Amino acid sequence: MRVGQSDRPQQRRIPEPGSSSNTLFAGVGATARVRSSAGYVGAIVKLMNRKPRAKRKEPPTVESPSALIDARIAELGDWRGEMLARIRALIHEAIPGVSEEWKWRGTPVWSQQGIVCTGETYKQVVKLTFAHGASLNDPASLFNSSLEGNVRRAIDLREGDRIDARKFKALVRAAAKWNAERKAAKS
Repeated sequence: MRVGQSDRPQQRRIPEPGSSSNTLFAGVGATARVRSSAGYVGAIVKLMNRKPRAKRKEPPTVESPSALIDARIAELGDWRGEMLARIRALIHEAIPGVSEEWKWRGTPVWSQQGIVCTGETYKQVVKLTFAHGASLNDPASLFNSSLEGNVRRAIDLREGDRIDARKFKALVRAAAKWNAERKAAKS
């Protein structure tokens, strides 16, 4: 291939009928795309000189949600990590075999036939959002955030706050029971 020549098709203007050039092509002012033989040769040379494809990479190892939650607790390294670890333990006591998930770019989620609650960490608060908290009976008045919504309710825990383990576990069980009843009603 010559310097400055590409392997892209080149446009060549077809001469007007009656002109002194080749009059085999008909059509007034028609243009045609013509690929030069040098373009084909260039493409073949490129293919021959192409580096062999790299071997397929192994897919990245995906950590389990539980391991990611462990890492988040360790990463926080302050009262928020301790609070999240305490809440996690209470949820596991309340619902043995609860599923742990890692959703929305880093939010721990506990599920049992649907989302029971999430454990979000912010600078000033650990927020436990119950997906269907508005449908749950909360005689202990644990919910203290997102009270205006029709679906969710949340518990905001600040540094130094204590949570009544018995009442919290009862609320978690109620959320799991609500999920089970909802699923049974759909069946």
